[in-house]
Amino acid sequence: MKRIWQMMYGVVFSMGIFANPAMANEPGGGYEGITAMYYTIIAIILGYGVYDIFFKKE
Repeated sequence: MKRIWQMMYGVVFSMGIFANPAMANEPGGGYEGITAMYYTIIAIILGYGVYDIFFKKE
């Protein structure tokens, strides 16, 4: 259970790092929400990949 929480903290931290460029978009462009969702999905996928490679016990 502790590893699951560690993974969740890592995902939240990586979303904060990867979502910052999305927040830097100029307002009124129409793509702010889509860009934020894109970076969030990419961060989740990368976070799961790191979990699967390094932390998952078989």
